[in-house]
Amino acid sequence: MGSYKTRVLLILLAVLLVASVLIWRQHSAAELSIRVGILHSLSGVLAPSEKPLVDALQLAIEEANAAGGVNGRKIEAMVVDCRSDPVYCAEQAERLITMEHVQALFGCWTSACRKAVKSVVEKHHHLLFYALQYEGMEQSQEGMRQSPNVLYGGAVPNQVIMPAVHWALSHLGKAGNRNKRVKRIYLVGSDYVFSRVVHILIKDLLAAHGAEVVGERYLPLGHVDMDELATDILDQRPDMVLTTINDTDNAGFFQAIAKSGIVPDEIPVLSFSITEVGLTARDFQTMTGHYAARSYFQSISSPKNQAFVNRFRDRFGQHAVIDGPMEASYVNMQIWINSVLEAGSGNVTQVQRTLLRQSLPAPEGVVSVDPITHHVWKVGRVAKARDDGQFDIVWESGRPLEPAPFPTYRSLEEWNRLLGAISGWEP
Repeated sequence: MGSYKTRVLLILLAVLLVASVLIWRQHSAAELSIRVGILHSLSGVLAPSEKPLVDALQLAIEEANAAGGVNGRKIEAMVVDCRSDPVYCAEQAERLITMEHVQALFGCWTSACRKAVKSVVEKHHHLLFYALQYEGMEQSQEGMRQSPNVLYGGAVPNQVIMPAVHWALSHLGKAGNRNKRVKRIYLVGSDYVFSRVVHILIKDLLAAHGAEVVGERYLPLGHVDMDELATDILDQRPDMVLTTINDTDNAGFFQAIAKSGIVPDEIPVLSFSITEVGLTARDFQTMTGHYAARSYFQSISSPKNQAFVNRFRDRFGQHAVIDGPMEASYVNMQIWINSVLEAGSGNVTQVQRTLLRQSLPAPEGVVSVDPITHHVWKVGRVAKARDDGQFDIVWESGRPLEPAPFPTYRSLEEWNRLLGAISGWEP
């Protein structure tokens, strides 16, 4: 009997020893890595746009880990599917911060998603890196003109959209009359905060130039039937169409206007939300000759960008396509990595200090964090679509432009009153 009890006791001790070793190994692995959270939609209506951003973030992480990681620790990515749902995305941000103990969050696509996650990172004094161009004019919960808990790696309107509109008013018009300044403009966008706010800014600029808005439409996200919209554009005969239609919804838009007989020599379209990834090769046949405005295009001919494209294709296939949000995501991760290296720690408070003095040569050009606004300085570009799915750059600012998320021609109070009428708007 005593021998039996001894054997049972030895077995229990062995089980406890194995369990202790496993727990120790898990704890040690966690100590040796530094975790970041990636919040992007891998399902739902936004998945086609957001999935490639995960690849770009993973590439930056893999390159850093291959070079030794950060301060001797490997970076571990905790990837979460936001399901194209801002509320769910915010819930997952909370979980990543409180249960997975990530040191930074990277992600979101729409402004609704960013605002939902912003509330979480502000509550926990954490960090969100956002890569999309957006409408600007975002305040912290305390009413500050910028959130100390968000790094905005995408452009604001004064860096891309407003310079591009100014260029278009001087350079685009009807065939046979290129010297004529554009006067009749048609505005179309997706029915969400970005389009609504940006159109206010565009209309301010058009009014200053004496241009007339002859049509303005907003379409639900995921809208498919664009034929009635194309017919209305054709009936109005504008000199140009300016569009903030969400990325992947542009395929149906350009198919519809091509079917209606609208051609770029007569009515050029300038898009502010289209990317190389958002359209297939067939879609680009209908967009050829129209224009897009962004900070980054895959066709930038600099050695820095060509090396980036080659590395990306070596990792994800020779036919991989890169767009602006992907490049900004990659750069955002590099900014965080450099901040951690300088801080000597992934501690959020320490990284927030070193983050504000980061500057690096990126594929799009030099990118520098503006310590006042927590946005980055970016180059603005306009490019003409080719039939192979790429763009020929026809204009660029030549130097990085300072971010101005709050246009100064109205006060903060005036902006809040004006934008308060927009459904879904939160300052």
